[in-house]
Amino acid sequence: MSSQRDVAQTLRGLAPQVLGILARRYGQFDACEDATQEALIAAAAQWPTDGIPDNPRAWLVTVAGRRLVDEWRSESARRRREDAAALDLPGEPTDSDDTLDLLFLCCHPSLSEPSQLALTLRAVGGLTTAEIATAFLVPEATMAQRISRAKQSLRTAGLDFGQLEASERAERLRIVLHVLYLVFNEGYLASSGDAAQRTDLTTEAIRLARMLGDAIPGETEVAGLLALMLLTDARRGARVDAGGFLVPLAEQDRGLWDAGQVAEGIAIISTTLGTGPVGQYQLQAAIAAVHDEAATAQDTDWRQVLALYDVLGRVAPSPIVTLNRAVAVAMVDGPLAGLAELGTLDDDARMTGNHRLHAVRAHLLELAGRSDAAIEAYRTAARLTRSTQERQYLSLQAARLSP
Repeated sequence: MSSQRDVAQTLRGLAPQVLGILARRYGQFDACEDATQEALIAAAAQWPTDGIPDNPRAWLVTVAGRRLVDEWRSESARRRREDAAALDLPGEPTDSDDTLDLLFLCCHPSLSEPSQLALTLRAVGGLTTAEIATAFLVPEATMAQRISRAKQSLRTAGLDFGQLEASERAERLRIVLHVLYLVFNEGYLASSGDAAQRTDLTTEAIRLARMLGDAIPGETEVAGLLALMLLTDARRGARVDAGGFLVPLAEQDRGLWDAGQVAEGIAIISTTLGTGPVGQYQLQAAIAAVHDEAATAQDTDWRQVLALYDVLGRVAPSPIVTLNRAVAVAMVDGPLAGLAELGTLDDDARMTGNHRLHAVRAHLLELAGRSDAAIEAYRTAARLTRSTQERQYLSLQAARLSP
């Protein structure tokens, strides 16, 4: 027998690999994804009792391949294709990992950028439609339609699975990096559910970033993203206390941070900056390095953080950058200045309903001594978040300030 947790972790890592093998062999991305999902469901029901097979990937590929043939058998118009596929049923998959190829496939140029991101998060990252919708700041129904249209577009355009020309890979790299960034963030700051973080997602994102760096050496933004992930993930052990409550960065026990990851991340970004065009991931990694290098929260060089956010705001402006910059402004020029910076986001439709805007406002209001307003902002943020852990933390902050 195998524990449900072990089975879930195994399936999470194998899902994109199985989909990649099927897509390479049979084409029809949407049909292959459906067959992969059916095989995963079968494994989730069978493996906890029977145990995980010696070669779980081969098991999944075989079951999914048979589901595809069964589906084609039911359609007489596809009988020839069924016969060809039946002769090619996989027994033992190759040792190669097709996940990177699958990642680049989902960034097909026939798709719009939002569709590329959404499809990759679904197929490679394994995120649910609700989680992807949260990452994009759009309704779940809108995201479901976007993913469906992306699958249809791939079917119409046909697959180009496999080795890409250097020009094609470079064209898609920006989207691939964005996808890995979102997968990591969803794992580190779980947007919904009871868990504060999902190490399955962060581990997979780091693994893929390393693979990408090996496949495309010398790309400074790939190195920057890997450094950012390592420097951020290094704090994982201190983010939740013994009682299961979230611990903000300023209050974390830095002795619990992973010193090896911190050292590797700093080494990567130190040797990368200045060797090529400076992009958003290098800048974010540099900001993370400033935090990780500080022995205590009080030792943080907030002026350097603010200067880096100023550059980041020019290179890759976004409401999230503005949100984070507001905290740096508050630490350098005082909470009222930070609140003024935050006020520029009130009319930004992308931030409507985003709990982090209210959470940051609550923190800055508290620093400014405006407890009543801070309590209301904490409560608003708690109502808006879909994460049980964050709701608990925000509610406790409101209760702490209440008379």
